[in-house]
Amino acid sequence: MKLLLPRLPAAWLRRLQLPPTDLLRNAAYRRLFISILASSLGGQVTMLALPLTAALLLHATPTQMGWLTAMEVLPFVLFSLPSGVWLDRVRKLPVYVAGEFSLALAVLTVPAAWALGWLSIEWLYVVGFMIGTVYTVAGTAAQIVLTQVVPRERLVEAHAKNALATSGAEVAGPGLAGALIKMVGAPMALLIDAVLLLLSVGILRGVRVAEQRQPRSGARFWPELKDGLRFVAHHRLLVALALAVGGWQMCHHAALVVQILYATRELGMSERAIGLAYVAMGAGTVLASTLGHRISQHVGPGPCLTLGIGSCSIGWLLAALVPPGSAGVAAFVLMLMLFGTGAVLIFINFLALRQAVTPEPMLGRMTSTMRWLIILPAGPGALLGGWLGEHVALRAALLFAGLCALLLAVVAARHPVIRSVRSLPAQAAPPATGAEAAADAMPLKA
Repeated sequence: MKLLLPRLPAAWLRRLQLPPTDLLRNAAYRRLFISILASSLGGQVTMLALPLTAALLLHATPTQMGWLTAMEVLPFVLFSLPSGVWLDRVRKLPVYVAGEFSLALAVLTVPAAWALGWLSIEWLYVVGFMIGTVYTVAGTAAQIVLTQVVPRERLVEAHAKNALATSGAEVAGPGLAGALIKMVGAPMALLIDAVLLLLSVGILRGVRVAEQRQPRSGARFWPELKDGLRFVAHHRLLVALALAVGGWQMCHHAALVVQILYATRELGMSERAIGLAYVAMGAGTVLASTLGHRISQHVGPGPCLTLGIGSCSIGWLLAALVPPGSAGVAAFVLMLMLFGTGAVLIFINFLALRQAVTPEPMLGRMTSTMRWLIILPAGPGALLGGWLGEHVALRAALLFAGLCALLLAVVAARHPVIRSVRSLPAQAAPPATGAEAAADAMPLKA
């Protein structure tokens, strides 16, 4: 008797297959996607384990939490601009790979110091500075590698898929991280992040990109750095984006430094409960990653970015205004979901817009300059959030972030440059180099 096996309908099978034009059919992009997924999953552990180590194990004050965040931001201020000049002279993929490996070593020092009895808040400051340094240099390289793999007209789609990889990790990661931290302690949980980062290194080493660098004869460091600054300063869209996203970063870091303290000390949430709450942020990023590209196409990249800022502001205001208790916990969870949604809507458009208008020889300097500009307000935001949390109230920092972000969203929605961006603009011409600019300024001889 012949065994009859159920057959899936052909329509279902077609839905399970990738469309012929899907970016994941590109082998190089597929490796980037899997690498991002692995490192993002590990990053969820660090996102919870590092502040929980400071808050619960080392009993850090809100001001100390502010300094911990500021130490992660400081490398952007110090190294972002010079790293951009350097990156325009070297291959980007090896820098990206080396950065993932260095990040693994940095997080490994925390469980090692804890096991040896050396762990202190000062050591976490050092680790935060190391992590920020890697993000500054290798993070810029990673963004440029994407433009070497994906056509410029598909950058919003690529960033949305990257956000989907990140959000997949954000859905599964926090709950697992919270349970892991509860079982083995926050410092030892960082071993998982190190392992996943090393896996990412192995995946990235197999990526093949055709990078064509054209060495510029007589190129010097300071003139090239000034060329990058000049390119951004003379581009109205880049200036508007830097102001909008820089203001959002200030709000984000003011709220970030008190989130864990607020959850543990005012809402009374355990490590596991916090991990489960952060799953909501992953759900928000999944939602925005799935729909973000379509929303951007419908309303335009500029208005979509503004919508993201508004989403974050509503979340922070809810957490600040709803009193502690079960309603406060629900507001905290909703805040994380709205933040995840808003952050994805901001960055898939912000990254695509700035890359679309920049010529390839200027990508390193543009990226580092833009990152420098948007991160500059983050340090003061973190310190101000810590000060408000310690001297006023933890929810005061959340209220400050929500009100400022709401004002920023209103201003961005009315800004003529951001409001008018309804599609990815054309690539701008590269600026004249320092020597060329000087020659252009001289009168022509008869």
